[in-house]
Amino acid sequence: MKVKIQTMLGDIVVRLYDETPIHRDNFVKLVKEGYYDIKNFMIQGGDPDSKGAPAGKMLGVGGPDYTLEAEIKDGIFHKRGALAAARQGDEVNPERRSSGSQFYIVWGDVYNEGQLRQFSKQLRMQKVQAVFNELASEHRAEIMQMRRDRNREGLQELQDKLAAEAENRVGKSGLTDEQMKIYSTVGGTPHLDGQYTVFGEVEEGLDVVEMIQATATGRADRPVDDIEMRIVVCE
Repeated sequence: MKVKIQTMLGDIVVRLYDETPIHRDNFVKLVKEGYYDIKNFMIQGGDPDSKGAPAGKMLGVGGPDYTLEAEIKDGIFHKRGALAAARQGDEVNPERRSSGSQFYIVWGDVYNEGQLRQFSKQLRMQKVQAVFNELASEHRAEIMQMRRDRNREGLQELQDKLAAEAENRVGKSGLTDEQMKIYSTVGGTPHLDGQYTVFGEVEEGLDVVEMIQATATGRADRPVDDIEMRIVVCE
């Protein structure tokens, strides 16, 4: 499935991934409903409040009355041109559910080997922490009882056990060889990997994305001059 994002600066053709069917089908549904016939595309779009928004209005929190289950997949990452779903932060959205309508297209930077090694380390640490949190949730009753009993030794022993199990499950995974190659040549935003659902990629019009991301912006990164957007399903 492909869609075309039509803007005053040119068209962007995006292929939607079958590996993320919830996001693919929702995006196509909104396109067919005319939901994305809006202004203020920026490089993040999909906020219905931007329709006819006056200059200076803060945008980025609007959307339908639902969110989408996260579809964060191994092997699908934030390379330049990736289409991904925006969402609220982990503190209020620990399941990393996606906005029902807001999305962004990645531009990012090209990184050297040292920078990518650091990103890889951070990504692995994030995975270990996520697994540890899952394990701790499974042992919540046991943990709460030990806290009530003020069993510090038992808590420390369980923590060490769960930490070791998390390390074992994650293994040495960080950035893959493919990610290292893409981020060192094409570019992207590796620090977002594993955090947001990527559900498509630009196939045509990456030069238009570049022009949009270079547009002068003002308050809250909103373009100084509105950029109109309309999305249609490619036949």
